[in-house]
Amino acid sequence: MRKVMILGTGPAGLTAAIYLARANMNPLVIEGLQPGGQLTMTTEVENFPGFPEGILGQELMDNMRKQAERFGAEFKNGWVERVDLSQRPFKVTVTGMGEVETEAIIIATGASAKLLGIPGEKENMGSGVSTCATCDGFFYRGKKVIVVGGGDSAMEEANFLTKFATEVRIVHRRNELRASKIMQDRAKDNEKITWSLNKTPVEVISDGNKVTGLKVRDNETGQEEVLEADGIFVAIGHRPNTEFLNGQVETDEMGYIVVKPGTTETNIPGVFACGDVQDHKYRQAITAAGTGCMAALDCERFLEGSATHDWSKSL
Repeated sequence: MRKVMILGTGPAGLTAAIYLARANMNPLVIEGLQPGGQLTMTTEVENFPGFPEGILGQELMDNMRKQAERFGAEFKNGWVERVDLSQRPFKVTVTGMGEVETEAIIIATGASAKLLGIPGEKENMGSGVSTCATCDGFFYRGKKVIVVGGGDSAMEEANFLTKFATEVRIVHRRNELRASKIMQDRAKDNEKITWSLNKTPVEVISDGNKVTGLKVRDNETGQEEVLEADGIFVAIGHRPNTEFLNGQVETDEMGYIVVKPGTTETNIPGVFACGDVQDHKYRQAITAAGTGCMAALDCERFLEGSATHDWSKSL
């Protein structure tokens, strides 16, 4: 029997672990398929407060883990196969551990960016291929970039990147965009944005050290060409990692966990959600860490049965 389990080790899960470990809750943290979360796929992180010179994504997550371990958090390598939330204590089946019972659960399993699945994409992730313009746009100041996608997020990413890049090319496999009219108009009115519609990405081209372009196929003629670029931003959406819940926790139409406004509480008492698994708007390391703190405080309050606890004095 565990007092609390944390599922996921991104900024949200690790921040929750730090707070709960300091509160002597001895959390059990399940690392998941990608220990450290999406930040481990990036190179330098320059917008996390407290690091004026920047810090490597992997190093930042390693430091967070060490901090949680220092206060007594226990980490287990593996992933959650299934959960039973029908009654407390909850039952969580973890690869390599079997079934574990727990009084409370914090879900911090994050969201995975949808990828194109083409050669050169994963190999160059973090060194020319990105899924976050807000995170990596600064590194492409004065360069040419490509944004792949036709929805609102792609238009938003393209417009944002024009603050840094000299040219932003939008590549979409259809002639028509899925984005709302206002987002389309905003992109079309931007002089820095060029268009390559009805073209399917085929391969990310690299010289072995850095990305140099994107090979695309014209859907009408079948002809292939290489579009030169220093960076490629894949903006075809995210998928929250909630499949293992098997519909037991309320989610929205996109699969993101629904929480009570102003809290991290789900529709099931004792189950909390934080980070990108419940946030499809901001998706930043610092906002994930913030909700991780909230989840820890919400969880401790739940376990202690106190609704009027003064957190500033105890933590």
